[in-house]
Amino acid sequence: MRNLKIQLLLAGIAVLALLLLGVWAITRAMPVLAMAAMVAVCLCVILLIVWFWRNVSDPIDQLTDFASRIAAGSYGSQLENVNDNEIGRLTDEINNMSKQVAMAEKSRTEFISQVSHELRTPLTAITGWAETIAFDPAVQGDSLRGVHIISKEAERLTGLVTELLEFTRIQDGRFNLRIELIDIAAELEDALYTYGELARQAGITINYSAPPSEIPLIPADPERLKQVFLNLLDNAMNHGGDGKLVDVSLRAKEDGVHISVRDYGHGIPEAELPHVKEKFYKGSSKNRGTGIGLAVCDEIITRHKGTLTVENAVGGGCLVKILLPMNGK
Repeated sequence: MRNLKIQLLLAGIAVLALLLLGVWAITRAMPVLAMAAMVAVCLCVILLIVWFWRNVSDPIDQLTDFASRIAAGSYGSQLENVNDNEIGRLTDEINNMSKQVAMAEKSRTEFISQVSHELRTPLTAITGWAETIAFDPAVQGDSLRGVHIISKEAERLTGLVTELLEFTRIQDGRFNLRIELIDIAAELEDALYTYGELARQAGITINYSAPPSEIPLIPADPERLKQVFLNLLDNAMNHGGDGKLVDVSLRAKEDGVHISVRDYGHGIPEAELPHVKEKFYKGSSKNRGTGIGLAVCDEIITRHKGTLTVENAVGGGCLVKILLPMNGK
């Protein structure tokens, strides 16, 4: 039978009938028949429990675990359906939902990728012409200030487009690392030098605590790690710029290489901390952006077999900590 409710109803009727038979046998002074009926009732209850466990409880546990994997991002995955009842129909519906979510996610990713590619060409032209006009001696005063604003906003939009393209690469599996042995201290110091002028212009001091001894070469993708460092420095300046100070440190310990970036701003509301690395999550921040910068950074560090954590620092501000393995494992 394909209906669990009918199966349970029939099993209940059978148990009730055996109970009534036992009661009838007792009233008729038939102890052997009464004992047999009671034994049959016990066996029926045991079999009913085993049946319920195997046909209802276990499939529901599997469906719960499967739904959790879909919620975690395993869109499009399918669960084998071995039941021809209500559980089976529920499995079919969840499989169909997973398929539909995967199609919607693919369409969204393709749309973001296409729009991002289309935006890059005009943004490059705008940036180029803005820089050209800025060097024209005839452009002065408010006009020159407006050109600088155009150039700055075009650069900001270019950065957002780049983040969106990185996001689409993560989503469709084109996000790869080029691993080589690198000097992690040199890569971090190069990122600090690259970002140093922007920090000085914003009136922000970057305090770098270099490692006390030389750190051995570690396997990593230098370009991707530099992307992480620049993003974290940018976040520290944009979200913690009120403190006018950013602390950066690098240390090698037994469990790996530790890098920290700490600002002295207002920090992150406790309720938002568990979500700051989620894609497109912006929380209550008024700073403009896509909300995927930290998500991309977390993906890069995770693919390096490392961890990236975000927390509020003691005394105020935000603290981002990175742990990278020394041997890439």
